[in-house]
Amino acid sequence: MDEHKESLRVGAAVRRRRRTLELTLSAVAERSGLSVPFLSQVENERARPSRRSLEKVADALGTTAVELLAAADPARTVDLVRADDTGVEEDSAGGVVRSLVRGHHQMQAQEFVGDHDPGREFQLRNDVLMHVTEGAVEVEAEGRAYRLVRGDTLYLTGGVRHRWRATVPDARVLVVAVGEHIEAVDEPGPK
Repeated sequence: MDEHKESLRVGAAVRRRRRTLELTLSAVAERSGLSVPFLSQVENERARPSRRSLEKVADALGTTAVELLAAADPARTVDLVRADDTGVEEDSAGGVVRSLVRGHHQMQAQEFVGDHDPGREFQLRNDVLMHVTEGAVEVEAEGRAYRLVRGDTLYLTGGVRHRWRATVPDARVLVVAVGEHIEAVDEPGPK
């Protein structure tokens, strides 16, 4: 079996999440704007959703595309993602998104090249690190704007609403996040 192809199957993860939330396919279709037949095909592994469709499904299910992908294949202790691996997808704004971690792990990482949907707001359960490897981006978080250039890193604690956009063509941003399935525990302070 082709390990890379298997890691991209998300249907079972979508079905598990939908059933956990006790939602019908019709409810997910209404929330996502996608058709019931298409969602059924996705759940039964007869269709592979685009990155944008997967984001719509994830939003409808109250999770992220990364988490659905993470839940799709078994954990590995070692997994090499090469530069020429085929896990690269174009996002709705014409940018490129590449997953750097496959599987259900405590950490997820993606590389974004170019712009992405700048209107999309993120609010992840756990901490996020954004590192600019090329170009420049603007990040809006907690009512403040941050301009990041090559080599800059922005750390956001869990729950911080944020959005970002590339300010130059071909900007590259590495986004690393603690998996949404991990429940971060605050360490008790001194007594």
